[in-house]
Amino acid sequence: MTAAGAETPAPSIRVMLVDDQALLRAGFRMVLAAQPDMEVVAEAGDGAEALQVVRAQAVDVVLMDVRMPRVDGVEATRLIHALPDPPKVLILTTFDLDEYAFSGLKAGASGFMLKDVPPADLLDAIRSVHSGDAVVAPSTTRRLLNRFAPMLPDSGKADEHQELERLTGREREVMVLVAQGLSNGEIAARLVLSEATVKTHVGRILTKLGLRDRVQVVVLAYETGLVRAGG
Repeated sequence: MTAAGAETPAPSIRVMLVDDQALLRAGFRMVLAAQPDMEVVAEAGDGAEALQVVRAQAVDVVLMDVRMPRVDGVEATRLIHALPDPPKVLILTTFDLDEYAFSGLKAGASGFMLKDVPPADLLDAIRSVHSGDAVVAPSTTRRLLNRFAPMLPDSGKADEHQELERLTGREREVMVLVAQGLSNGEIAARLVLSEATVKTHVGRILTKLGLRDRVQVVVLAYETGLVRAGG
């Protein structure tokens, strides 16, 4: 029972660390343990073990390594994302623009960051992912997709994709700018709109297309040919 006048503590974000290097897990655990709104509830040394843990224990955010034995981080992300009410997955990569990062986003991750990210940025990313946002910077997303979009199967012209017909002309315009790496503020300036209006448009795009976050908006824009690599 909470004492009179005492503040109710913020609910903890339950984090699982997935990495085949125990030393890295220990480092991440130390950083997270110092946060009042986070707790490390589980660890796993590979993707297969991570899947078993997620099936048996409540987890909010998974920090997922990519290169691991047995089941790698990309496949583990895909399997976890297919579960009912899955946790958010944040891919951690060693190299910028790692091809596995793109695969991880396609598999359902909410974003990716480098392993040498400053602790404060990592903590902000965990909180953002937990709240439902993507944590991949728009410019990084654009560079990543410009490099790997040619590897996507040719999906034909954007006009041939019925899901895009659900969008208004303005929403499609906003989607193109999101895919080109512009922030809400930059889109607002480009289209002479308020930032709140742009945010509303982005929200409607997500709802109409059944997408989770801005990362998936960018991926779909490239897949449908609405935006071309380098264009």
